[in-house]
Amino acid sequence: MKEITLIEAVNQALMYEMARDENVVVLGEDVGVNGGVFRATVGLSEKFGPERVIDTPLSEALISGMSVGMSVQGLKPVAEFQFMGFTYPGFDQIINHASRMRNRTRGRLSCPIVYRAPYGAGIHAPEHHSESTEALYSHIPGLRVVIPSSPARAYGLLLAAIRDPDPVVFLEPKRIYRLFKQQVPDTGEALPLDQCFVLREGKDITLVTWGAMIHETMQVAEKLEEEGIEAEIIDVATIKPIDMDTILNSVHKTGRCVIIHEAARNCGVGAEIAAQIAEKGLMSLLAPVQRVSGYDIVVPLLQLEKYYMPSVERILGHVHHIMEYA
Repeated sequence: MKEITLIEAVNQALMYEMARDENVVVLGEDVGVNGGVFRATVGLSEKFGPERVIDTPLSEALISGMSVGMSVQGLKPVAEFQFMGFTYPGFDQIINHASRMRNRTRGRLSCPIVYRAPYGAGIHAPEHHSESTEALYSHIPGLRVVIPSSPARAYGLLLAAIRDPDPVVFLEPKRIYRLFKQQVPDTGEALPLDQCFVLREGKDITLVTWGAMIHETMQVAEKLEEEGIEAEIIDVATIKPIDMDTILNSVHKTGRCVIIHEAARNCGVGAEIAAQIAEKGLMSLLAPVQRVSGYDIVVPLLQLEKYYMPSVERILGHVHHIMEYA
């Protein structure tokens, strides 16, 4: 079986679901003829035609709003924004209409939409191309927010998101779009939403993360193993709603927790996880919960970007700090 990258897994999932369900349509800027800014939709227009793979004008408000209209009329739109920082003009339609439609109509209508966007830093791009503002969307009732961290999870979670009857914000960490490959069987098998994935089991410390930061966190676990420290790694995957049961069970076992994300620290998703651990798992803790995050600034340009993002060294420093607690 051929190994594929994360971006190829996104394409494979779109291909599968469009062939399976004729109500699935793809829309966005340059998704048709050009195959998408990162090539996620390459080949779709040739296979399914311009009526189902729609090149839109350069208007994110139009993309988000048109998706709402399509979805309440029985279609299942998968809308692509070229970068997460470009989603903000569409924010009005997403939070005022897509997220509220089921409640507003008392269940008579829903919005089965997937809003896809590459997100995160690490490719030396300008500020709006490097946003990690997942917390904005995770605060909105009625939205799911899903972030894959590998080709296999991108494939299975995207299938699940398209099949979900409510709107899903699907954020793809572009730094790892082509970083590594996996075998991803094209079976159409979805992965469960609203569930963390335990990527590595350990007894000494819990490392909680998602998206591209899985890459650095796995490296940290390997270095800790050389020191005789067994780290458990949890990929949150769905950050709204958060599967706190899996996280709390791990913290109960290890007694220590470090949360890693590249988004700005203030009011980040890591703060919500830390708060829930304090509320529901305080008596299991042997040390204070630590957060390793980006800084409360706009992502800096070019070479300064690497100082903004959590590094293996920064994560290790926090781990060593809380391992000193008795």
